[in-house]
Amino acid sequence: MTRHPNHPIDLRSDTITQPTPAMREAMARAEVGDDVFGDDPTVLRLEARVAEILGKDTAVFTPSGTMANQMAVRAHTEPGDEILVEANAHVYFYEAGGPAALAGVMCRCLPGVRGIFTATDVEAALRPPNQHFPPTKLVCVENTHNRGGGSVWPLERIQDVAAVARQHGLRLHLDGARLWNASVATGIPERDYAANFDSVSVCFSKGLGAPIGSALCGSRECIQRARRFRKMFGGGMRQVGIIAAGALHALEHHRARLAEDHANARALAEGLSKLPGVELDPATVQTNIVVLKVKGTPTAALAHRLDAQGVRVLATGLDTLRAVTNLMVKPEDVPAALEIFGQVLRTLV
Repeated sequence: MTRHPNHPIDLRSDTITQPTPAMREAMARAEVGDDVFGDDPTVLRLEARVAEILGKDTAVFTPSGTMANQMAVRAHTEPGDEILVEANAHVYFYEAGGPAALAGVMCRCLPGVRGIFTATDVEAALRPPNQHFPPTKLVCVENTHNRGGGSVWPLERIQDVAAVARQHGLRLHLDGARLWNASVATGIPERDYAANFDSVSVCFSKGLGAPIGSALCGSRECIQRARRFRKMFGGGMRQVGIIAAGALHALEHHRARLAEDHANARALAEGLSKLPGVELDPATVQTNIVVLKVKGTPTAALAHRLDAQGVRVLATGLDTLRAVTNLMVKPEDVPAALEIFGQVLRTLV
């Protein structure tokens, strides 16, 4: 079986989603204004709604999750400070050196298990006040964790980390790009996760399927400061209600359906785990990200061969592939993808 190249099964990321017809209609009808002047009515509705869901005072709409995270880092720190991040965190691994370039801070990397560290890890990383050391100001948590395979932080673990951080006067930021997935997977409301943090970033253009946009939420003081950095980083936007309307539609209509992506990911993982040369424990798949190890062939070459047959995945390491179920992947695509995986892998054994 070969998938037609114009209709591949695209598992590279949940960022590849296309606007639904209903979303396009909402975008076409959107009221607009000038967001830098603060008078775009659709943006204001989106910001109010996401702040309400997360239980925060207010929010600011941003073009991307990377910008939202970097605004948060800059808002909570000063140049020469240090932040604590997990060694594979998006804010450290995938944001082009933003903490150093934009905030002038050092990243102290904590060891994690599938992206999740402990309060003890935080405690162990803290140093006594001394003129030789950068002052530690911020702890960053990523939930769900991308390079951890979509792993979900237990709420109790977050609470333990937050308690230690507060004890030492540290602020906390949640990279919640896929917080919606964590909430759907556990049944824990987003606001219960967010309550432990000074700021929270969330993404509308991953699992929720909007074409563009994220938001940073927090106290009025925090977001007022962050808005200045949004402008500094080039993120001030004008008649952006057209985009915000897509994000608002996704927020109101696409959160519950993330359960379908999780079910598709579990089915994909179960099938992949039975194929020759694949190392994968399906029990580790908690949300919509499947990470598998493949023996005996460079994964970049394997991803290329799969692409030629109509299944798109990402090589995330010399022996690892990542597949992410999303709005564009239907249940019937899973057995089709598994058949192509099996055909390609069997030619390599």
